Amino acid sequence: MEVYEAIEKRRTIRIFKKGASEEQLRKIIVAGTKAPSAGKGQPWEFIIVDDPKIVDQLAEHKYQQNRKLSPRYLGEEVKAEEVERLALNQKKSFQNATIVAVCSQKGEGPSVWLCIENMSLAAVAEGLGSGIVTYWGKQKETVQEILGIPQDYELTAILRVGEPGEEGFPPMDRNSLRPRRPEFSWLHRNRF
Repeated sequence: MEVYEAIEKRRTIRIFKKGASEEQLRKIIVAGTKAPSAGKGQPWEFIIVDDPKIVDQLAEHKYQQNRKLSPRYLGEEVKAEEVERLALNQKKSFQNATIVAVCSQKGEGPSVWLCIENMSLAAVAEGLGSGIVTYWGKQKETVQEILGIPQDYELTAILRVGEPGEEGFPPMDRNSLRPRRPEFSWLHRNRF
């Protein structure tokens, strides 16, 4: 698969039929480690989470976090019922997926985000889908404790990977919560 094709096909998937195979998962993680990193520091570590109790805890903490999302984040027109629906969808998105916690040495997140994008594109090349989940505040601290992440590391994101059970939103879908900005509306030259 060509890189531009993988970029076009990549979607955030929240419904999975089944997780990635061990072979697919290893290929995806290795693809992640091919990402550039500052000073070739390679600050990433990966935790494969396949204990159902831990997966349930991660899903529950994401649900609790997203129930508290503000209208500023989702848009003023989003009602409380919609916030609850979206939070439940996030919780359900852990079902049937392979879960990979991607960690970084503290302060090295930018390099790790390049790794995560490589992993997302590699999932597409494997015929799979992926979805990225982040935590913040108290929920992030709790999830880091659950996963036993050392003090000098932090959770960057959770990557859910597996066979898609949905198509996901196309990049320019006007029915999505926030449609993509028109091409080049974000481009400036020499100054902002």
